[in-house]
Amino acid sequence: MVDRTRWRRASAPLVSGVLAMSCVLAASILRAEDWPQFRGPDASGVSRAERALPTEFSLDQNLVWSVELGPGIASPVISGERVITTAMTGAEEFAVVALDRTTGRELWRRTLATGKLPPITLPNNAASSTPATDGQRVYVHFCTLGLLALEIETGDLAWQLKLDEPQYLMDWGAAYSPIVYENLVIYCQDDDLSPFIVAVDRQSGQVRWRTERPDMLAGYALPVICDVGGHKELIVAGTGKLKGYDPGSGQELWTCNTLVRTIMTSPVVRDGVIYISVQSYGDTDRVLKSALLEWKDTNQDKALTRDEVPPAFAERFAKGDANGDGRLEGDEIDQAFQAPTNMVGGGSIIQAIRAGGSGDVTATHLLWNLKNRAPSNLASPLLVGDQLFVVKRGGLASSFDPTTGDKHWEIKRINNLGEYYASPVAGDGKIYVTGENGFVVVLAAGPELKVLAKNDLGGTCIATPAIADGRLYFRTTEKLLCFGLK
Repeated sequence: MVDRTRWRRASAPLVSGVLAMSCVLAASILRAEDWPQFRGPDASGVSRAERALPTEFSLDQNLVWSVELGPGIASPVISGERVITTAMTGAEEFAVVALDRTTGRELWRRTLATGKLPPITLPNNAASSTPATDGQRVYVHFCTLGLLALEIETGDLAWQLKLDEPQYLMDWGAAYSPIVYENLVIYCQDDDLSPFIVAVDRQSGQVRWRTERPDMLAGYALPVICDVGGHKELIVAGTGKLKGYDPGSGQELWTCNTLVRTIMTSPVVRDGVIYISVQSYGDTDRVLKSALLEWKDTNQDKALTRDEVPPAFAERFAKGDANGDGRLEGDEIDQAFQAPTNMVGGGSIIQAIRAGGSGDVTATHLLWNLKNRAPSNLASPLLVGDQLFVVKRGGLASSFDPTTGDKHWEIKRINNLGEYYASPVAGDGKIYVTGENGFVVVLAAGPELKVLAKNDLGGTCIATPAIADGRLYFRTTEKLLCFGLK
């Protein structure tokens, strides 16, 4: 007979080891989702995990942890056990911070001296670039420092690439975020002086290619990768034009000339189709001249003088001042600052555009186009299931069929007035819509408008939230908050 007591004693270490390994494997399965860049995987804003997310949360309900960070509006990103975000920790000090995603405990902090900062228009903040990560390093942009690569385990600086400091006619300030694609870090800087896209080797920090975008004005669209019939295209929205590039070389492949002047939202992609929703104030006749006279003509004489234009634009001013009188009037303003081949104006659009093709695809690849409807100039669209969801100032939401553009509902209030800078995100059958006032409205995803809850973060919120494995991460202007079901 088997001595069962001796067998139990002998097998105990083996059983314990198996149980421990099972726990590790179970934990890795349960903790499988990362949110590695702005709006997570593929910049979609949609969590693919099947973990339940809280519907109701506040500082008193379903709060897992809260950490004071200091001023910042970059979205948090998540990789493995780390949540990474940024903050301004001094007048001229920028910090990248890594926290334990489970407890909020600080793992490391990298601080860098920024030097004198350029002017910036509120509510923008110098700590505005959302990092991107490949699980080994964290990549982030700062206006006076360029692109930075930090080791994700320690925060040590791996490399730094100085870039042209972005310049703005209307002092908007930088808010560009990089993405990671294969062995490249790709970064688009559409400013008013020298817009470009650059791809950098993520290991060495060496520039692999750089493509100028001289017909662009300041905009903040995130580059997105689109799968088109087995090959990849880099999609970038900008002034008047949606463009597709070869991500390996930076070569422009095609352009669809259907956008408006100012692009602050980012497109989403699925099954080779690109969806974009954007508002640029004014009608199609409101070209750059209209905005500049409103913002920079301090004495309201309907002209711009040299002292009303930032010094970095002196050469542009001289180019437009054809008669040499030291004033830019009428068409001289556009000739100085807006590309003659891209004198596009304002308006509002929601569009679906098929990727692929070559050259000008305006007449062939625009699938549907809703003009003067319901988009935001700030919050990007959300494509979840069979629903294209948009929200704009005043808490006005709309939902459309992504295949046809037909509306599910349009311009309906979701019970939270105010401005919307954060883009909506989705998971567990819910849509999370964050207002600047710090209230988060939770909707049921689907073709019928159904408000499930309205939750208070207790502080102003500009940043788009992150989702990972049953947790919600909100970056208010001062704190990082983590919510989850207990």
